[in-house]
Amino acid sequence: MSTMWNDKTSVATQSATAAFDAWRVRADFPLLKQTVRGRPLIYLDNAASTQKPKVVIDTISRFYSEEYSNVHRGVHYFSQLATDLYEDARRTTQKFLNARHEEEIIFVRSTTEAINLVAQTFGRSKLGPGDEIIISAIEHHANIVPWQMICREKGATLRVIPMDEHGELILDAFEPMINEHTKLVSIVHVSNALGTINPVRDIIDIAHRHGVPVLIDGAQSVQHLPVDVQELDCDFFAMSGHKIYGPTGIGVLYGKKALLDDMPPYQGGGDMILSVTFERTVYNDIPYKFEAGTPNIAGAIGLAAALKYFRSHDITALAAHESELLSYATRKLQEIDALRIIGTAKEKASVISFTLCAVHPHDIGTILDQHGIAVRAGHHCAQPVMQHFGIPATVRASFSFYNTMEDVDALVHGIHSVLEVFA
Repeated sequence: MSTMWNDKTSVATQSATAAFDAWRVRADFPLLKQTVRGRPLIYLDNAASTQKPKVVIDTISRFYSEEYSNVHRGVHYFSQLATDLYEDARRTTQKFLNARHEEEIIFVRSTTEAINLVAQTFGRSKLGPGDEIIISAIEHHANIVPWQMICREKGATLRVIPMDEHGELILDAFEPMINEHTKLVSIVHVSNALGTINPVRDIIDIAHRHGVPVLIDGAQSVQHLPVDVQELDCDFFAMSGHKIYGPTGIGVLYGKKALLDDMPPYQGGGDMILSVTFERTVYNDIPYKFEAGTPNIAGAIGLAAALKYFRSHDITALAAHESELLSYATRKLQEIDALRIIGTAKEKASVISFTLCAVHPHDIGTILDQHGIAVRAGHHCAQPVMQHFGIPATVRASFSFYNTMEDVDALVHGIHSVLEVFA
């Protein structure tokens, strides 16, 4: 599904797109049936969070109304039922990412918490004065700030892979950055601000040749690209449930078993222990060592329902449809003289960021909202990316498989309305 998002669409893509019925899929999402300010909702804010299919909503509702109890602590029926559902969600996630072991799946709140977990455990135990972490110029703040914090604490240095004017990483600059002080590479798979698909397999191969582990921020990739952590051979992979049609407050950290076994916990409490005395504590095995306290049980179960729903579709057809949406939107937006697309990488996921002459992105977003069109306006938690392009913010339209060509047409019409207002 890692596709060259060009204006030209292959015969195979055309065939897959023709076979995909976005209108049928939309019926699975209750919120998409609403109107906004008297107009049909055009939801183009999917990079921030995707909408939820009815099966996910029903699964969470059923858990709270018919199956609820705390997990891992009770011998009664409902505690055992909830525990089975929770651990089955872990196995579902393991299969979705193709992790080798189910204990390599750790439930967290979000991609952000997953990255912070690695920074505060692996980073704290491995980093010392003079050591280095490598990230890129295209990162979300969640893959910058945690490393700044631990580097400041440990006297380490954060190094940054540069990007070019298209929003693509300059890969030739990467390998020379690696040296005996490099302890980790942490890189985003797909840029939330630009849609750029990074060559993470190449980055992993280069880093591993030098014995350096790699964390992949997959917040924006799992809903667009097939992810196989064994095939990628990444050492850590982070994702969020709400980006892939699941609930908020649930995320996943995948880590190779040997690394997780060696990492200390960074939160203490119930369920992450084997025994406690006032003199010492013996920690539990993975994954529970990193899951202190009562977890987001309903969130994990809802995530499993979302992953099953996503995988129930023809993933190739979904990708082809999103590719066609992006190509069509790019062509239509390029016809607007006052509009500048920010991020023109050869490989992109279905995200378009743009500016519009001298109109502030927040004004654009506000006027589009009057037309029932939901987009994101701002720096998208990627201020270094904005600084690179010399702009304070962009408007971002991001597509899902439930979006249609009519949604793109509505966006274009809305932008022309913006131009009329500011003419």
